[in-house]
Amino acid sequence: MKLSVSNSRGKDAADRDWFIPEDGRKQLTQLFAKLPNPVVLDVFTDGDEKNAFNGYTRRFAEDLSLIIDKISMYHHALDSEEARRRDVTLSPTLFVGTGEADPKLDYRIRFTGAPLGEEGRALVESIFLVSLRQSGLTETSRRILSELKEPRRPRVFSSPGCPYCPGQFMHAAKCAIERPGLVEAECVNSDEFPDLSRKFGVGSVPHTQYDDAHKAIGLMPEERFVLELVTLKNAEELMREHGMEPGHEGHDHAHGAHGMDPEGLDVVETDMVVLGAGPAGLSAAIYGERSGMKTVVLDKSVVGGQVTVTPVVENYPGFTDIAGLKLVEVLSAHARQYATVREGETVHEVKIGKLIEVYTNRAVYLCKALVFATGAQWRKLDAPGEGRFYGRGVSYCASCDGFMYRGKRVAMIGGGNSALTDALHLKNLGAEVTIIHRRDSFRAEKALQDSLEREGIAVIWDTVVEEILGDSVAPVDKGDGGQEGKDGKDAAPGTAPAEADTGVVRGIRVRNVKTDAVSELPFDGVFVAIGHIPNSEQAAELGVVLERDGSIKVDRHMRTNIPRIYAAGDVTGGVRQIVTAVGSGATAALAAFEDTQNPYWKKKGE
Repeated sequence: MKLSVSNSRGKDAADRDWFIPEDGRKQLTQLFAKLPNPVVLDVFTDGDEKNAFNGYTRRFAEDLSLIIDKISMYHHALDSEEARRRDVTLSPTLFVGTGEADPKLDYRIRFTGAPLGEEGRALVESIFLVSLRQSGLTETSRRILSELKEPRRPRVFSSPGCPYCPGQFMHAAKCAIERPGLVEAECVNSDEFPDLSRKFGVGSVPHTQYDDAHKAIGLMPEERFVLELVTLKNAEELMREHGMEPGHEGHDHAHGAHGMDPEGLDVVETDMVVLGAGPAGLSAAIYGERSGMKTVVLDKSVVGGQVTVTPVVENYPGFTDIAGLKLVEVLSAHARQYATVREGETVHEVKIGKLIEVYTNRAVYLCKALVFATGAQWRKLDAPGEGRFYGRGVSYCASCDGFMYRGKRVAMIGGGNSALTDALHLKNLGAEVTIIHRRDSFRAEKALQDSLEREGIAVIWDTVVEEILGDSVAPVDKGDGGQEGKDGKDAAPGTAPAEADTGVVRGIRVRNVKTDAVSELPFDGVFVAIGHIPNSEQAAELGVVLERDGSIKVDRHMRTNIPRIYAAGDVTGGVRQIVTAVGSGATAALAAFEDTQNPYWKKKGE
């Protein structure tokens, strides 16, 4: 059966029991008001009334078709000929396409599972790009993708609470639009399809399965995603083949055989560049622009920084209780009213001359002032097994991966605000949580400790993790398509290759620091929240002075030891709170403005 609701507007729409709330319909109507070309949504379901996601997906697509003239929706049964033609076997499945017979417009973008969490952002962006009939890939990515000769079907496994998953899937969707008929992009809700997730060893998201053998974990730069899609090889492996040093893949790819020459990059002149789009960076952008300084914010990942993976924020003035992602949306929308914010843009090099030159994978920025708001990365346990089981039970992001541990036993390692917040989040999701803390008391706020006690979350005091234990599993397929993954922050907002034969977590070996007694505890997952390491490497390369803990040393105006270079937020150490980050970002921008008007480093009369 095929049902079209594209022409069911008018009275039927007015009397409809809407799935999308009225405010949401108004926002979507404004958002999609200028779609240039038609878009077709094809929904496939199996008719199982017990599967609520079937109804959610169908009603959501129907609502879109009723409120947006350029969007049509068709429903198909899972046993239909159309389902067989498109190789659809899971319910619900939603395709975004043009509905046109032209092979050049045969875009294959599918969502396996209801795209109602963070995946909804990817659905909205996919609709836009399909309507535009443009991929939106950078010139470098297009050149790399032009070398693709064989079909690819990258699957990006996601979860409803993962802020990095939409960006990773959109790399795949853009490739599907750029090379129609050759690339099919699929976003799989790992929570809805646990069997498929287990088949490919999904333990952390975003998890990208390029083919049976090659996979990667985390949000990748666009160019790296495309390169691995074409070659089915890990970027580090490719660099070794070309005699390059791993760790500088973005620069080498952007300027190497698969990229463009430095002379081919766009040159952007601006007054101030801010590195990092977390609260400090966004605040600096607002205050910089309002002072009269044209400002560009660059982030190698997504806007929001650590706040995006904070389940609930309860100590930001003006909001007694707000989801981290919602607060990011508020801050980002405000900043974008003033400044240019560019996500997925990695800085490779900074040069200081008459102007400061910032080289990225997409452009060269010439500016008068530079603000490091690069934040901090998650600290690792450095325990045996941590790297091996990353993505198969070891995680640093409860918001991203928590959904996969409902009804399972998980250990939360740490005793600060982040650890307790994540423990409460996991408990709320239905996980059986135990906190492992090396001291006999928490460092976290009393309010969080009180919540922990009310929820009855178990705590093991005076204990450290000696080793993460697990079982070996058979690889998905024989081959060399993966290497041992990285740990730490780059596992979620960065990228780490996944290994097929790495096993799964079964428990941890712990030691009591007072008695030295060693024991083994059974767990299905281990979440780590033991502090942060400042992302100050690039600043140090410039000669910026660091504190002993690696944070950037600044004065009360957020100036570093190098004129025109400033720092703000978590990268400067001290009290790492959203409110202090916002304040330091504002201070850095105001100091930059003052210094451009009255350079303190110049002698009078110069």
